[in-house]
Amino acid sequence: MKFNYQARSPKGETQVGVIEASSRDAALLLLSQHGLFVTILEESGERPFYAKPLPFLERVNKKDVMLFSRHLAILFKSQVPLLQALRTLALQTKSRVFAEKIMKLSEGVEGGTSFSQALEKNPDVFSSYYVSMVRSGEAAGSLSTVLDSLAEHLEREYTLQNKIKSALTYPAFIVIIGVGVLFLMVMFVVPNLTRTLSDLGGELPFITKVVIGLVDVLRSWWWVFLFLLGGGMFFLLRYIKTSEGKKSFDLFLLKVPGLNTFLRMMYLSRFAENLATLVAGGIGIVSALEITQEIVGNSYYKKILGEAKESVQKGARISDVLGRYPLEFPPVFTQMVLVGEQSGTLDTTLLNIVQFYQRELTNSVESFLSILEPLLIVVLGLLVGGLMAAILLPLYQLVSI
Repeated sequence: MKFNYQARSPKGETQVGVIEASSRDAALLLLSQHGLFVTILEESGERPFYAKPLPFLERVNKKDVMLFSRHLAILFKSQVPLLQALRTLALQTKSRVFAEKIMKLSEGVEGGTSFSQALEKNPDVFSSYYVSMVRSGEAAGSLSTVLDSLAEHLEREYTLQNKIKSALTYPAFIVIIGVGVLFLMVMFVVPNLTRTLSDLGGELPFITKVVIGLVDVLRSWWWVFLFLLGGGMFFLLRYIKTSEGKKSFDLFLLKVPGLNTFLRMMYLSRFAENLATLVAGGIGIVSALEITQEIVGNSYYKKILGEAKESVQKGARISDVLGRYPLEFPPVFTQMVLVGEQSGTLDTTLLNIVQFYQRELTNSVESFLSILEPLLIVVLGLLVGGLMAAILLPLYQLVSI
């Protein structure tokens, strides 16, 4: 395989050329053995469209950022200079897009900008929370400690999200299978049975007529229903993207029975963990609240935290504001925040809250799914069974005569 490359020599000179190697990794190894730092490496020749990765598959995910933070912290502890550490991580990162971004980070640092400033130029990968933590670590001279904290924070978030995704896999599978079975019945099974009933003649039961009528409507006008569903989803998503729509949707979610309890625990856990990590990293409480309100994930909670930030600027406590919203911030939560403020251990207290809420979140998901799975099976069974019963009832009556 041939690869086009652009690289820098130890003297800082830019070199371009073509190298032949068995793989991309082998090409990188050959170039690095010649003392070159690779900035661009692409397979020679235009790849066919089917060989090109899809754009949405090339996005940098949370796992990539988590591993980057963990490995960078380890390299720092091993006394590896930042520039060298970034170049090493760029070479070993599997994601092509992320590797290019890390290379740009190293170029920025080499050009004289601080690490936090280089990170700030990639808001799609590194959040304001991440950048602020790194900036505080640079100011305090404790970047390796901050990177460790960031890695632990991202690991906790990633683990929780993975647990929820894994738990939802089986119910999603049941729904897909159920919808597939219903589709096959409506499009093929029921029409064939309907023709059989017509050939046999006789009066059909009312429920059978209703089912046949519904199936005929769905078969004849499926494109209308699909258009209405797609159009409705399109306009709903457009509305949710507006400021007013986002507020209305977030408030609606907090009022849905069952879901609201789960969401509140998730927002409380996110708020507590982010604020704790920022405060522990040396960020001032006002700045920490400002950053946290942007990443809490709900516009209603964002409004409350904005109010808390303004009150703290005037000399009030965070717990004073949280206490005004007992539904969103339970009294026990507010009381623990107050204790943390009074004792000067707000970060430690908040991390204790995080551990509690993350356990509760996991338990809630497991309890919910223990009810959801059999419920889905029963509902889908009733739908399929009811559909079959309505069609087979006339046949049974004819056989009984």
